[in-house]
Amino acid sequence: MTIPVDPQATEHPHPSEREPLPRRDPRLEQQARNRLHPQHLSALQALGRGAATPQERWMGPKGVMRRNPHVGHFIAANGRKRIDRSGRSGPAAAGAGQAAVVAKARVLPLVEIASPAFLIAVVPDMTGGRLSSHDRDVLGLARQIADADPAHLGAVLAVTFGTLREEGDAADSVGLGAAGADRWLHFADSVHDGYAPLAQLAELEAIDTRLAPRLWLLPESRTGGGERGRRLGARLLCQGDALARPSGNVYQLEGELAAIGRGELAEVNVTGRSGNGQQDLTRPLTRILLCEAECAEPVEDVRHAALPLEWEADSTARAIPDVIEDLGPVAVDPSAIALGEAEFILSAGNGIRDWDGFHRAASLLGATEGASRVAVDDGFMPRARQVGATGTWVTARVYVAVGISGAIQHLQGIQRCDKVVAINLDGGCDMVKRADLSVIGDAGAILASLCQQLEAERGAGGDAQAAGGASAAGQSSTAPTMSSNPSSNPSSSPSSATLAADAA
Repeated sequence: MTIPVDPQATEHPHPSEREPLPRRDPRLEQQARNRLHPQHLSALQALGRGAATPQERWMGPKGVMRRNPHVGHFIAANGRKRIDRSGRSGPAAAGAGQAAVVAKARVLPLVEIASPAFLIAVVPDMTGGRLSSHDRDVLGLARQIADADPAHLGAVLAVTFGTLREEGDAADSVGLGAAGADRWLHFADSVHDGYAPLAQLAELEAIDTRLAPRLWLLPESRTGGGERGRRLGARLLCQGDALARPSGNVYQLEGELAAIGRGELAEVNVTGRSGNGQQDLTRPLTRILLCEAECAEPVEDVRHAALPLEWEADSTARAIPDVIEDLGPVAVDPSAIALGEAEFILSAGNGIRDWDGFHRAASLLGATEGASRVAVDDGFMPRARQVGATGTWVTARVYVAVGISGAIQHLQGIQRCDKVVAINLDGGCDMVKRADLSVIGDAGAILASLCQQLEAERGAGGDAQAAGGASAAGQSSTAPTMSSNPSSNPSSSPSSATLAADAA
């Protein structure tokens, strides 16, 4: 018996008509599994598992949040890649293998606490009328305490004195809200611009009586925070508050921070430096903490309201005995100020040829002299004036780099300066990239022109003052005319450091 066979069923297809066998690419699969690989996104897309944007964060197998270093970074002034911890750049700003672009304007989410369960009072130093990095660290610690217990949310009260420097928006001119403050109490009396510890103590005592903050946090510094905290602690101890003993050099809180919101201060311990910074001392938590720098991470991801409080002046707080007289700042030779404490530094590098002109400019500007390592090694400046990672780390308000190209060690030493001004012939050097204000030209000629202008301005101011005095003496019956030119009154004219800071 013959079974019919379909000829098409037995016919083998042509090799060109066969479907290709799926082949694996081990290298491509390995790139797809490795989230940190530069070609991770392209490998995912090739395997049909790609995403439109790179993944910046993910939860690791042990419950730890992992971060992709190839996303959310930017190119620093020295040309090196840096991770942006402020959140200003993200997946939308960085593609595969490309640097993220830092947004110039970033709108932070606003947090408002209408009815706080308690208050944490912070008295920042506000050196120069601005928040310092130390102040931001203290506000960050206060923010951690206030937010520790969601059932008992607290508010951070910032107390400031004197004239402030406007750098923020109209609602929060000094950036206290971005630093974590929910309430703001400011005493703008001119008496607080100078040294007025008793007047400030009276205001703090009135705040403690009327608002009863749970804790007082102040920076452990030489510009006011340490003295204010110790004076306040002594005053409250005399009034019978046993928990008002100040805890100095605090850098860590141990225990459940949520217990502070419930009023259980005994559940928390505080650790601070003692023995000239060589030992750690742990003690029960007190109401007044004098905090070290880097005691906590500053607030970066949100913006708080910083609502101004209406405060009625207390007559008892105003009646301060005049036992301390502020005679004003003492004139100090800038060359005698240590680099680590100077606020205005004029630093020289290999581009300086006229060293007499450099010293003359530093003297006229009232600046402390600094130098790069090359200038020190060549013998033009002493080793104590070297700025950088191998010399002295400086925290000046204004740092003027003259003829310094910007080696990485030098840039590390000036990273905490507020404003950097560069004078250099090379417009593409690293120092110019780092600077807030750059002047491209010959350093010697620029310094010489600057000295001429300063001498001419001061000479004109002295002549105007002398002429005004002679006129007032010759016409005693006529009321003297006040000049609106600030240069005619040296006592009212701003300092060179202030002028340079404003220009930067």
